[in-house]
Amino acid sequence: MSWQLSGFGDEVDADPVVQVAVLQALGARCIEVRSAWGTNVADLDDAQLGELDRVLRLRGQQVSAVASPVGKVPVEADPDDEVVRLRRIAHVATVLGTPYVRIFSFFTGERKPDEVRDNVLRRMARLAAVAEETGVVLLHENEKGIYGDTPERVLDLVESVGSPALKVAWDSANFVQVGVQRPHDEGFALLRPHLEYLQVKDARAADGSVVPAGEGDGQVEATVSALAADGFTGFASLEPHLADAHELGGFSGPGAFGRAARAFRRLTDRAGVTLV
Repeated sequence: MSWQLSGFGDEVDADPVVQVAVLQALGARCIEVRSAWGTNVADLDDAQLGELDRVLRLRGQQVSAVASPVGKVPVEADPDDEVVRLRRIAHVATVLGTPYVRIFSFFTGERKPDEVRDNVLRRMARLAAVAEETGVVLLHENEKGIYGDTPERVLDLVESVGSPALKVAWDSANFVQVGVQRPHDEGFALLRPHLEYLQVKDARAADGSVVPAGEGDGQVEATVSALAADGFTGFASLEPHLADAHELGGFSGPGAFGRAARAFRRLTDRAGVTLV
């Protein structure tokens, strides 16, 4: 069994050339694009996008997903702005040759999830409709502070929207950081029918600190083993966050990124999965 290893290039360096060099040295033939030259993917102009595509194609690096910031805004923000931004990012994804676009389900702020649920679902349904129209697949990432932060609310989101263009990106560390004590035990069976993409990082429940896969409380090894057992053959994308983490992303640097990659490979080796 083999999975395609990818990683957030901008956690390595701002320069895509360096990003690809480090990823390939770690055995990753794919890259998840969140920013290039310090510019978020949503803000790349056509010239920058063309140059990024040229750099990746020249080096034979496939794009696993576009890690967009869509939905990482307050639930009260103008929904039209996110629709416009998604249309642009769908174009970026098409140029870079991937169907996958990561998104989020809106910051709830001081309001309780139940108070914003209907608003969130309306917004997510609009985004899913754009995805269906433009031919991309939205990967919802469970994230701190958004509606879809726990397994139960992620399930509510994808089942209520009910679109074939809305799938789940599983992030064990983020589940730990919102108080899910045992992410695999509590959420895997619920979300596996919708799980399309694996984001690789782990976290410690005691303080929320992000650590390499298998070194925290996210039950990453259990999830890897379960995915291997049921025939998952998709992307596993390293998002280590080992040097810095902030609202719109994180950074690791080449050394820490390599440590995260080696830790994950130990887990996949034990599960009988080859990373290609």
